[in-house]
Amino acid sequence: MIQTNNTESLGVSTTNGQIIRLAAPISLALLIPQLSFFTNTIFLGRLGIRELGVNGITGVFYLILSMIGYGLSSGMQIQMARRAGEGDKKGLAQIMTNGAMLSVLFSLGLMFITLWFVPLLFQFSLHDNDNLALSVNFVYIRVWGLPFLMLSQLFSSFFISIGRSRLLIYGSLVATVLNVLFDYLLIFGKFGFPAMGFKGAALASVISEVFYCITMAGMFFYHNMHRQYPIFNFMHFDMELSQRTLSVASPLIVQFLFSIGGWLVFFIFIEHLGGQSLAASQVLRNIFGIVGIGTWALATTCNTMVSNLIGQGKQREVMKIIIKICWLSLVYAVIVCMLLLLFSNQFLSIYTANKDLILFSLPSLRVIVVATLIMSLSTVVFNGVVGTGNTMVNLTMEISCVGTYLIYCYFVISKWQSPLYLCWGAEFVYWTTLFIASAIYLKSGRWKGKEI
Repeated sequence: MIQTNNTESLGVSTTNGQIIRLAAPISLALLIPQLSFFTNTIFLGRLGIRELGVNGITGVFYLILSMIGYGLSSGMQIQMARRAGEGDKKGLAQIMTNGAMLSVLFSLGLMFITLWFVPLLFQFSLHDNDNLALSVNFVYIRVWGLPFLMLSQLFSSFFISIGRSRLLIYGSLVATVLNVLFDYLLIFGKFGFPAMGFKGAALASVISEVFYCITMAGMFFYHNMHRQYPIFNFMHFDMELSQRTLSVASPLIVQFLFSIGGWLVFFIFIEHLGGQSLAASQVLRNIFGIVGIGTWALATTCNTMVSNLIGQGKQREVMKIIIKICWLSLVYAVIVCMLLLLFSNQFLSIYTANKDLILFSLPSLRVIVVATLIMSLSTVVFNGVVGTGNTMVNLTMEISCVGTYLIYCYFVISKWQSPLYLCWGAEFVYWTTLFIASAIYLKSGRWKGKEI
């Protein structure tokens, strides 16, 4: 294991204990915001089926923006994990500081583009004028939290890179508590607050993201990390480092744009099927997000550990760690999916009291169970590819898989107007093709020797 200076090691080991120690806090940090989405969906479900359905469209659109930020922070995370494996704390700090500047610039650019582009996008794609008005008004408020969210994502990537993933929990907890609280106060107008309805959910999210960022930054300074990692020594904008960062991150940004953009197209197609299908899909999206938490945490762990091992010069251990994490992910998914099948009605009834909507959603829920099992493997293997640093390969895979996904959506949803459970079969198509492409690339060994 590589030693840094004289005390702390930033190199990871490949034991199950190390994997779980890194993944468990990430899982909890992912679970806490999902609880916020969960309560948000319940509150909006009480407003009406229209608000519940439109929340699916606006939620996916904002997810695109946040995933662009996540792609940028993931590119930095790969670099920071590599520096951690090499024991280079100053290099890690430099990436962190320069990354904060890039994150602010990116977020401001995305905000202005969104404010101009959103009315055009939704006017072109949505058939219902009431859905259009609700969607535009929501995004106009929601987008102001983006700079704070992107800085929080950067802090998260830093903490994961140095093996302090448990610190993610504090930011997620603060953001979730505030989001749930202000959802209740602003949606329904409790304790003297205005009853803003759907707009209240957007404002509550912005408030939570501001305090999320403040908490993450507070953790950094509270633990005196600015002394171990001298970020203030690199306060000038480094164009050369920015170009290297973007060469790693830009394919990931485009990759996530394609990935979540495909999901937005899916929801737009579903909107054309009617309000019941859209509302059911919003409920199913939330369930899909909750059951995937452990898998995504293990995938993030895989990404970081692969890059760290390569930084330590242990390329021979890369495939072993990916396979080990795949098994852990599959076991987790099997347990969760069994619970989902056994208590399907109970899960759905949490989100809505509408018995017709619950009955309508059941066949699609069973399709999601199968897709989750495949996702548990493919997302880990794919993140193994991300960790190697050859992000152009990831982008190529993503474009191919999303292309297949969209072809399926066009014919099955738009062209044939198929039942909802067949529409959700698109997830099965996407995750299967992604697993095959990722496994072929890793087995080929073409990722060895990549420098970032």
